[in-house]
Amino acid sequence: MVNLFRLKVVFYKTETGNEPVREWLQALTREEKKVIGEDIKTIQFGWPLGMPLIRKLENDLWEIRSHLKNRIARVLFTIIDDHMILLHGFIKKSQKTPKQDIQLARKRIQDMRSQ
Repeated sequence: MVNLFRLKVVFYKTETGNEPVREWLQALTREEKKVIGEDIKTIQFGWPLGMPLIRKLENDLWEIRSHLKNRIARVLFTIIDDHMILLHGFIKKSQKTPKQDIQLARKRIQDMRSQ
């Protein structure tokens, strides 16, 4: 049986119209963008997925775990209806996902719900 369900990928947008994850991605190398893009596409067409590609951080918040050549990238996202909303992207520098990154993603979810 073929899975015809597909998530729509959306970048979180600030009140001023900025898209922080898109801007972060644009600053990466072509190869890094390709790896992260392929990971997002895998999730888009294969949701729901789990480890090692995705880890649930808390209710309504997951991280994409992308392994780049010399470093590790994370993209935090939420799912609302059939939309995968990319909330925050960063290069991971510690073992645990930093609290401030999770808090920023949480704040962005709240901002979206209050609009």
